[in-house]
Amino acid sequence: MSNDGAEGACVVQAKADGFPAGLLTPKESAAARGLGARNFEDLVRVPPRRYAAPGPLRDLRYLNEGEDISVIATVERTRERSMKNRKGTLLDVRVRDDEGESLSLTFFLFKAHLVTWHMSRLREGTRVLVSGTVSRYRGENQIAHPDYLLLADNPSAHEARDIEKALEPAPVYPLRGSVTQKVMRSLFSKVLRHASDLREVVPEAIRHERDLPGIQEAARLLHAPRNSADIERALRYFRFEEAFIIQSIFARRRAQDVADSAPPLATYGDLSRALDERLPFDLTPSQEEVGDQIAERIAEPHPTSLLLQGDVGSGKTVVALRAMARAVDSGYQAVLLAPTEVLARQHFATITTMLGDLARHGHLDAHEAATRVRLLVGAQKASERRESLLDLMNGEAGIAVGTHALLTENVDFLKLGLVIIDEQHRFGVDHRRQLRSKGPGHLRPHMLVMTATPIPRSAALALVGDLDSLTLKGRPHEGAAVSSYVVPLGDDAWRERMWERALEEIRAGRQAFVVCPRIDLDETGEGGEESALVDMSAPITHPPETPQPLHAVTGTLETLRAQPGFSSLRIEELHGRLPSDVKRERMEAFAAGEIDILVATTVIEVGVDVPNASVMVVLDAERFGLAQLHQLRGRIGRGTHPGIAFFATQFGRGSAQHEGLTELAETTDGFALAELDLERRGGGDLVGDIQSGTSVAVRFLDVGRDARMILEAREDALVTEALARGSLTSSSLTPPTPSEHDALDSAIARHSARGVDDLERS
Repeated sequence: MSNDGAEGACVVQAKADGFPAGLLTPKESAAARGLGARNFEDLVRVPPRRYAAPGPLRDLRYLNEGEDISVIATVERTRERSMKNRKGTLLDVRVRDDEGESLSLTFFLFKAHLVTWHMSRLREGTRVLVSGTVSRYRGENQIAHPDYLLLADNPSAHEARDIEKALEPAPVYPLRGSVTQKVMRSLFSKVLRHASDLREVVPEAIRHERDLPGIQEAARLLHAPRNSADIERALRYFRFEEAFIIQSIFARRRAQDVADSAPPLATYGDLSRALDERLPFDLTPSQEEVGDQIAERIAEPHPTSLLLQGDVGSGKTVVALRAMARAVDSGYQAVLLAPTEVLARQHFATITTMLGDLARHGHLDAHEAATRVRLLVGAQKASERRESLLDLMNGEAGIAVGTHALLTENVDFLKLGLVIIDEQHRFGVDHRRQLRSKGPGHLRPHMLVMTATPIPRSAALALVGDLDSLTLKGRPHEGAAVSSYVVPLGDDAWRERMWERALEEIRAGRQAFVVCPRIDLDETGEGGEESALVDMSAPITHPPETPQPLHAVTGTLETLRAQPGFSSLRIEELHGRLPSDVKRERMEAFAAGEIDILVATTVIEVGVDVPNASVMVVLDAERFGLAQLHQLRGRIGRGTHPGIAFFATQFGRGSAQHEGLTELAETTDGFALAELDLERRGGGDLVGDIQSGTSVAVRFLDVGRDARMILEAREDALVTEALARGSLTSSSLTPPTPSEHDALDSAIARHSARGVDDLERS
C-alpha cells in the first residue's frame, strides 16, 4: 500500500520546521544545509547555476569545429594505448552513423578500472547517443570526453523517449563540500515529488493577469525543463515572485508608516532663521526646492521615509542641517548617522563650524537660540561618551552625530524626532528600524537617508522601495575642475608621466591620494573593494601580457618611499585595519597638510574633505565600480586648485576594462554614471554593492533587465496590501484569500531571514 498521502501530510507539517524525518539521505540533508535550505519551500527557490544542454541531433557530414552536437551512431572499433608524455591511457573509439560518416571519441583516462568500464560498454556494434563539442585533430573531427547513452540494437518508442530525455537541459547546481551533482539532482527530484504541497505566494488573480504559471508548474520548469522555453517561463515566474515579495515588504512598511504617529516638525523658529541668515553662500534653487519638500513631509503627523540623492558636492549636508534645525525648533532632537568614524567626525566638525555659537548651548558666548551638538562614536574617551549620553537622554543636545554606536541599547533620546542616515547603502533596513524605535513614547521619528552614490530608478525601487526619492541637482559652488585620465600601467611613458605629474603638484604645495584595492599583497580587497568594473570573465581584446598582482597599500607605501623624488616626502597609509585613533590622527594630519601622500583603501571614498588635495591615483582601477570611482574622484578639486584623477589599469587600449574607464574619464554626471554602471556591470553586481548593508536578498532578479517587472510587481503589491487592509474596495484584482495571505506572510518571513549572507552564497 502506498504511503504517499501520509508522506505528503508530513511535508505540509514540516514546511516551517524542516524536512520530514527519514525522507532525505544524510548526503541530501548535508546538501540542503549547504544551500541554506530548511525545507522544500527554500529548496525549490534555489536556482541551478546553469544548465548543461546537449547539442541538437546532427548528421556527421555537417559538423563544424566548436559546435555542440548530438549524434546517433554505432561503435566501429575501440583502441587503447598509453599516453606518451604522462601516465594513463588514451582510449580512442571510432563511431559511424547510418550514412557511413565516422567520428572519433577520445577519452584520457588515468585509472585502469575506468578503461575497463568504458571498453565493456562501448563494444563493437553497440548503438550510442553521443553528445559533446566537436574539435579537429590531424584533419579529422573528434569529440573529447563525450557524454553517451547506450541504445538498444533496434529503435523503439521507449528508446525515443530515452533520447528525448537525454537531450533535455540538465540543471547544474552549486556544490558545497563533497556534495556531487548526482546527490543534488536526487535532492531536487524529491522537491518535485512534493511540489503539489508548495503554497502559492503570488495570488491567483495576479498570476492570471501576468500570465504566470503556478508554483508547482514553475518548480518543474525550473528543475526539470524539457527545453529553453521551459527555463525562461520558470525564471519569469520566480523573478516576479521575488519582486512581488520585496515590493510587498515595502508596501507593508509604507502602510505601517501611515498607521504610526510621528512628531510634526513644523516650526521654522529662531534656530532655523539664525542658521539661514549666517550661511556663507546662497542656496541653489534645487537645495531650496528639496528643502521645502523635506520640510513639508516632516511636518506630517505620520513618519515619513525619504531618500535624498545628490551627486558629489551637491550640498546634501546643509539641506540635512536645515531639517535638523527645524526638528530642534519644534522641540525634538535630530541624529545624523554616518558609516565611519572618520566621516562622523567630519560631519560633526562641519555642523559645529556651520552653526558656530548656535551649537554652544550652555556656554556664555552661546546664541540665545543655540542648541548643543554631541558626537558619539566607538573610539571615544569614557568621559566624553558619558557626557554625550547624558545630554541625549536629558534633551540638552538637540543634535547628535555618530556611527553605529548610536544604535546600541544604552543610547536613549529624550525626544528623537528626525533620523538622518548618510550613505544609506552602508546601512540596512534593520539599522533604520532600530533608530526609528528610539522615538518618544508611541511616536516614530521621521527618516531621511542620503547617498552620494546615485541609485538608478529600477534599483531604487527594488532595494529601497519603502523610501520616497528626492534628488539634488547641481552644486552650490562648483569648485575647481577635475581632469581625468586612464593610464595603462603597461605603457612605461604613461605610467612614469603619471607619477611625475603627481610630484609636480606636491612640489607646488598640494597633496595626493593613492588608492589601492587591497591592504596587503596576500589578501583580498577591504570591505568588498574588489568589485570588478566589468565582468572579468568577458573576452578581453588586449589583456596584460604578464598579469601582475593587485596593488596593496602596504607594498605601494614601501615602493613610493623608496622611489627617487618621493623618498623625501611625507607618505602615510590609511585603511580599515588601523585602530580608530590612528585613522583619525592620519586624516587630521592629512587635512592639516602634514602628510603629502596618503596611500589608502576606499576608506576615503566618502566624506573626506581636504581642499588642498589635487591628485587622485587609483591603482587597478578596473577593480572598482564606476560609481565608486566617481566617489573617489570627488575627494579632489574641492578647493581652488584644479584636480587631476588618474585611473591606472593593467588592461590596454581596446579592452572592455579600458573602455569602461575611458567612459568614466569623459563623464562627470554621477547619475549618468550610475545608469552606465548598471548597463555595463549588470544588476547582479550593482545589487551587491548597494545591498552591502541591507537585509533584502535577491537570487533571480536583475534590477537592470527586470526594471519593468519590478514596476509591475510594485503596482500589484500596493494594490494587494490595500485590498487586504480594506483601504481599497474596487480593483481589477480580487483581495487575497486567507491562504494566499498566509503564504505571502511566510514568504516574507523566509525572504527576510535569508538576508545578505544568502545573497553572497548564491
